[in-house]
Amino acid sequence: MLNPRQIEAFRTVVVTGGVTAAAKALNVTQPAVTRLIHDLQYALGLTLFVKRGSRLVPTNVALSLYREVERQFVGLERIENAARNLREGRAGSLRVAALPAFGVGFLPRLVGHYLKQRPDLEIALYSSISSQVVDWVASGFCEVGFAQMPLDFPGIDIEMLPSVEQVAVVPADHRLAAKAELVPEDFAGEPFVSLEQSTQLRYRVDALFSAHGVARSTRVETPLSMIACGLVASGVGVSVVDPFTAAEYRGKGIEIRPMRPAVVFDIAVVWGAGRFRSAVARDFAATVRSAIEAHRHG
Repeated sequence: MLNPRQIEAFRTVVVTGGVTAAAKALNVTQPAVTRLIHDLQYALGLTLFVKRGSRLVPTNVALSLYREVERQFVGLERIENAARNLREGRAGSLRVAALPAFGVGFLPRLVGHYLKQRPDLEIALYSSISSQVVDWVASGFCEVGFAQMPLDFPGIDIEMLPSVEQVAVVPADHRLAAKAELVPEDFAGEPFVSLEQSTQLRYRVDALFSAHGVARSTRVETPLSMIACGLVASGVGVSVVDPFTAAEYRGKGIEIRPMRPAVVFDIAVVWGAGRFRSAVARDFAATVRSAIEAHRHG
């Protein structure tokens, strides 16, 4: 029989990164946490952690189990939040998930402005890769999400947002900074900072250069546009990234130029299929849509 306390100890060890921190969070002794984990492993017949020095490191099995456990805790947390809001007479709360391109500056600024006009609203903002955003929304952890297309996942509804175009970023003192816009041929032989192959943008950018027969010298790969912009600012090379992240680095050692032909960046609002959409969530999604339109024409 599984003990809820064992599950709680398991989740806390994964979240906090160790037995010592978990014991502190649960207000129990370290041996008590270790015993709970040992008993859980025995009950499940699974190896959830392995020892690395003095640390317990979760196995792949543990991480898979954690995703299921988190969904259960999310449900309880939502009930607790709803009850607290009712007790305190709050106007409401909203949990939002967004892709990293939104998380650097665009969405935090938007949320800040949004909350100034709604002092009784509480927002929780999370950022991760699009597949994680979808998982958060589909599981009910977040009510609304913003993710990069294409998306092919069950349990979600999608509303397309206005498309935006990727931009080229070059060091401020680079020869290409003198041009008003850049074409694939401009990048021939240039050290290139590329997004890694797990990103949708990587495939679209590669396809563009391949179609024009341009060979780049990929010097660094990274999963995030913000890292790519930082590398470009340091003079490592040139890159093509999303316009939201690039805008955060304007005046910080990089120059931003349009790419021609354009590489489109498609984003969508993600909803849980069949789930209730609160008025504040629908209003927030509309606010994001308007902000993207303004960004396109700004």
